[in-house]
Amino acid sequence: MRYVKWTLLVLLIAVIGGFLHYTLPQRDIVRIVGIENRRIDTSTGTGFVTSDGTRDVRFVLAVRPSGRELVYRNEDTGWGWPPYFKFNSSTLQARAQNYVSTSANPQWVAITHYGWRLELFSMFPNAVRIRPVEGPDVTLVPWGPIVILTILAALMLLVWRLWVRFRENRLEPFWDGIAERRDARRRARRR
Repeated sequence: MRYVKWTLLVLLIAVIGGFLHYTLPQRDIVRIVGIENRRIDTSTGTGFVTSDGTRDVRFVLAVRPSGRELVYRNEDTGWGWPPYFKFNSSTLQARAQNYVSTSANPQWVAITHYGWRLELFSMFPNAVRIRPVEGPDVTLVPWGPIVILTILAALMLLVWRLWVRFRENRLEPFWDGIAERRDARRRARRR
């Protein structure tokens, strides 16, 4: 039974960790090499849907300093999940177009995004913000995830303390009372 408990605990931690890794903002230092628009079937993602069941999705094509290619989608999140409240995909696309550069004269940018790139499912991370940086070696402190994870840790600690107090003050006396009554009945039967 102990293995089942630990397996379930590890699975729960993996699911929560995966959820947080997908939704929390991440930043990549890249060089933008192009942008494009594609007509996509409405069965994937969110966005403005046309009458023929398709929608336009903007993409930002980029290259890491190591030379590895990355592709980001650029869609509004609207009021949905994750709560980035992004309504400026057109402006972000214009900004990305402005930062397009070549390897001979690179312009490095930090792209803030959420999501994963899963080639098997044609999933792309969604770009949320683009800003120029001084070079490919710049170090950026991820303040957003740090603050969010600190708040989540504090909330988990609070819930844990509330549970411990509830258990000590309510549940344990309740179960002790039941056990005492049961023992008293057993003693009464023996007499």
